[in-house]
Amino acid sequence: MNKLAIDIGTTFLGTGSKLTDPTNIGNYISAIITGAISIAGVILLFLLIMGGIGMIAGAGSDSPEKIEKGKKAVTSALIGFIVVFMSYWIVKLIESITGLNLLGISKK
Repeated sequence: MNKLAIDIGTTFLGTGSKLTDPTNIGNYISAIITGAISIAGVILLFLLIMGGIGMIAGAGSDSPEKIEKGKKAVTSALIGFIVVFMSYWIVKLIESITGLNLLGISKK
């Protein structure tokens, strides 16, 4: 049963480290940001597909309300993409200012 247990303390904190160490806080932020960007990408894809299907369905049934609903979904998806894209670059800017490795991408 012990083989199923994973010690996340050494994964996130390292051996003998404390939470107040800035490099360890960077590991937590890295995990959160990576997950958030992945989830935002899946939501973006879903909204683009559903908005496109809604626009096509509205055009086929001559319903301007359905076309507008599809356009709003696509517009919202693209605005969301821009927000996620800009947040990524803001985090990269914070990385360069503070010297922390927040996104988990090692600098060579």
